[in-house]
Amino acid sequence: MSKSALSFLVMALMALAIDISLPLDENTASALLKIAAGVFVVLFVLALVIGRKIKFDPVLR
Repeated sequence: MSKSALSFLVMALMALAIDISLPLDENTASALLKIAAGVFVVLFVLALVIGRKIKFDPVLR
């Protein structure tokens, strides 16, 4: 796993951990943290694809 993929994974997990630890009345911060976690997960998957850890074979046999 590349360093960028690992850092995106850690940032996504940190955003989710902070979201869980917030009080229930913090709706705006909770929504922003969930959006940030989603963006970091997408960037994590893109880093894995760019790093060729996920192989895509368009020919199905």
